[in-house]
This record gives sequence, structure tokens and C-alpha cells, in this order.
Amino acid sequence: MAHYARVGSVPPKRHTQHRRADGGLHYEELMGEEGFSSDSSLLYHLGVPSAIVDATPWDLPDQTLTENRPLLPRHLQLHRLGSEDWKAVDVVTGRRLVLGNADVRLSYVVAGESSPLYRNAIGDECVYVESGSATVETVFGVLTAVQGDYVVLPRATTHRWLPTGPDPLRAYVIEANSHVAPPKRYLSRYGQLLEHAPYCERDLHGPTEPFLVEGADVEVLVKHRGSRGITGTRYVYPTHPFDVVGWDGCLYPYTFNIADFEPITGRVHQPPPVHQVFEGDNFVICNFVPRKVDYHPLAVPVPYYHSNVDSDEVMFYCGGDYEARKGSGIAQGSISLHPGGHSHGPQPGAVERSLGAEFFDELAVMVDTFRPLELGEGGLAAEDPAYAWSWSGRGPAS
Repeated sequence: MAHYARVGSVPPKRHTQHRRADGGLHYEELMGEEGFSSDSSLLYHLGVPSAIVDATPWDLPDQTLTENRPLLPRHLQLHRLGSEDWKAVDVVTGRRLVLGNADVRLSYVVAGESSPLYRNAIGDECVYVESGSATVETVFGVLTAVQGDYVVLPRATTHRWLPTGPDPLRAYVIEANSHVAPPKRYLSRYGQLLEHAPYCERDLHGPTEPFLVEGADVEVLVKHRGSRGITGTRYVYPTHPFDVVGWDGCLYPYTFNIADFEPITGRVHQPPPVHQVFEGDNFVICNFVPRKVDYHPLAVPVPYYHSNVDSDEVMFYCGGDYEARKGSGIAQGSISLHPGGHSHGPQPGAVERSLGAEFFDELAVMVDTFRPLELGEGGLAAEDPAYAWSWSGRGPAS
């Protein structure tokens, strides 16, 4: 996020005195990436940001991963993961791990309760709001999240989720072990989004004013790296972390709505990179949105069969009618996992049905990973075992 922003009260020169009304000093904190060599912001606190009064282990939700063996394409029905007591579930502690590897973890949650204060110290989080709405309070200020929003939260941003409205908040959580940013090919050498990019800075919405909260002995859950993998700690701070009177820089949380993504189309079928919205280390995120489709007189609008020789493909279907998957059981809330080593493409009959189509009304979020994905407990609980045989119409028991 190289777009500069300034919110609240900051001194005219960085690393200089910034005094409160009573004459005392604010405490300056640099939050920066890649060892002072990438994007950063300077935050000015009322209290000492390093001060803690207690630290205890925090047991994370089940992070177990199971190898995709035998190698199968899989259909995961995420709406089966919601529970009747969703009003007591929060976006942080209620996540169900669906798929993951050493670079990224994909989770799903149906929530109605406010989350604890939380900070992911492993990597950036990119949370897609399938439905519902929420207020996301952060140390930088407040974001409003609605259906179709990506909420991009830089690594180590203290925040909490507060669902709003009567309906459940359904969130698809993409947790990186790295940073999440626009693709480099969309950016100028100084970080501006270029004319060929399918979105621009006007579509990105960060906090606009400080958010000050008072409190003492405040708990924050921190997800972080451990000697045996991912682990957690529960910190207690003497004062509330939301004590920032102002900040400026190029690193901060923001929202981007999928409806603001402008699809790139052509006379013949365009490959998935034209749908890309973000990237992290060893994975990409793409949008498939309602769009005019291929307009060559002999065009085949649905995808051709393809082998992911370098990646696993995960498609989360979150709206519309996905033409290439008709007859497979895919519906809103479904995930399809097509692993590297398995050729995949349209279901039988989809190619013929698509001929002459001028518009596809579909909405999907795709994550392609360059290391194999394994199944989390949520993925195993939501699996449709018939999907792997849907191209042939018969399975090993037939």
C-alpha cells in the first residue's frame, strides 16, 4: 500500500517532539515492513505501546492440516460450517481452517459476536465479506465493512471485529505468511496504480480519523510464530492500544469492494491473470465478477481444460451463477479445490451451453497457491465426496 495518508495530529517533522495539551510527549511508534526498507507508518500514542503487565498462552482454533492424498479435486460446502449459535461466534476465535500450506491459510467463519482485540504477527490478513456487515476497529481508526468488501489488515495491526445488523457476518479469511499487495505489474515504480490496472486508489478506503478508546488492563490476542509452527499469546496492556492521536505513512488497513473491480475482457477467453486483484508470497488472489464475455463469433466463453502444473487453484463461489460448474453441486458458499497434477475444466455439457453467451453473472474469489494445499478440519467437515467423479459420472464404487 504505497498510497500516502495522514490522519489526526502529527508533528511537522518526523522523529521530533509531539506534545500533548498538558505538555507531555506523545510516544512515536514506527510500524514498518521488511526491516525499514519498505512501506511504513508513524503512529503517535498517548501511552507507551510496548508496556505489558501480563502474558499467557492463547490456544488457537484447530490448525491441523491433512495431506490431499490421494490427489483429488474437492468440493467444500462452507455454509455447512455455520452453527445455530452463530450469534455467540466471533470472527477471530470462531474461524474454521479450511485449507492451508506454509504460505497461506484459508478459513471461514459465520459470526454475530464482537471479537476480542487481536493482532496477527505472522502476516497480513485479507478478509472477504461474503455477506453481512461489520465495523472493524483498528489502532489506525475505524473501517466499515459490507458485503463484497475485502478488508486488508497489515501484519501486526491491532484490531477487532464488531458485526452489525441482524444477519450473520460470513467471512472468508485469507491469512498470509507475508504481505498482501496489488500485483507489481499494476504499479508504477513509485507505487501508483497504473491506467491498465482494474482498480485505482479511489477504490481503496482507509481510516479517516483517529479512534481513541480508554481502558486499563486490556487483553489482546496475538497470533505469532513459534518453534513448532503457529501459536498464540494473550497480552494484557496497562492502557488501551487504541490510543493513537494521529499517524501518517503508506502502511494502514483499508477496504476494497469487489464491485469496484473492472473486469478485463477480450474477443477470446482471457486467462486468470487478468482477474488478479492482490498477491502475496507464493499465492495470488483473483476476482471473477459479472462481465461481458468473449465476443469472437466462434468464441467459447467458458474456460478451456487446463493443468495447474505449478499451483493449486481454490475458487470460492460467493454469488451469481457459475456457468462452468453447472451439474457439479457447486453453489454459493462452495469452494472448489483443483490441485496441481490434475487437469480440470468445465463440467460435461458446459462448453456447449456457453456458446453464444454474451454475459456471465458470476461472483467468485480465487486463490492460486504455488505450494500444495492441505485440508484443515473445516475443509474435511464440509467436503462433498461426490465431486471428484462429477466429470465422468461414476466413481470407484460404481
